[in-house]
Amino acid sequence: MRKNNREPDELRPVSLERNFQPQADASLMIKTGNTHVLCAVTVEESVPPFLEGRGQGWITAEYGMLPCATNTRSIREAARGRGGRTFEIQRLIGRSLRMMTDLSQLGERTLRVDCDVINADGGTRTAAITGAALAVCDAIKGIVEKGLLEKMVDILPLAAVSVGIVEGNALLDLDYEEDSSAEVDANFVMTADNRFVEVQGSAEGRPFTPEEFEQLAAFASKGITQLLALWRENT
Repeated sequence: MRKNNREPDELRPVSLERNFQPQADASLMIKTGNTHVLCAVTVEESVPPFLEGRGQGWITAEYGMLPCATNTRSIREAARGRGGRTFEIQRLIGRSLRMMTDLSQLGERTLRVDCDVINADGGTRTAAITGAALAVCDAIKGIVEKGLLEKMVDILPLAAVSVGIVEGNALLDLDYEEDSSAEVDANFVMTADNRFVEVQGSAEGRPFTPEEFEQLAAFASKGITQLLALWRENT
């Protein structure tokens, strides 16, 4: 039996606290079990040089983990420089968020998303994507309310979750202990219409079969469907 008597296909408890950073254009704290991620959006009335004059917007993300987010203090990236893992995760977050809407509907403005891990217990990148997607939706609503856009743009809700195989068993939403001993580890990003945005999967201890992948995908789809209930409750 998993911690807190969780079933193999059961999510950890999820909660949101909106307006966590009131000076941001939109912000929230998402908690998935003991993983807590602060997601904040800043709206800039400009775009990167490669998009200037094209009439479309941009969504980009930065990700970071506070020094005491894990059981041993890590060195601040401001002191050591960002590592490859950080760049990989923030690119994943940015790619995922750009799938939420037609960027041409945003006008020439950038939504800059900051995802900071306050406490880490597995699944930080997937929690960041799920929380950031909701924060982006809030930020776009704010642009409309300020009269900078004539109407709300089309939004495709999405969320993300981790899955894996631990001691031969498929599990949904791995905590750190499970993730660190997983034979197979994967992250799924999916939309509300059950389409894939991104799938990251790797064999950590052994190769996995097509049948095992299908089970992991089914678990991920179930978990993401439940996470998308946050959109109905909070948008």
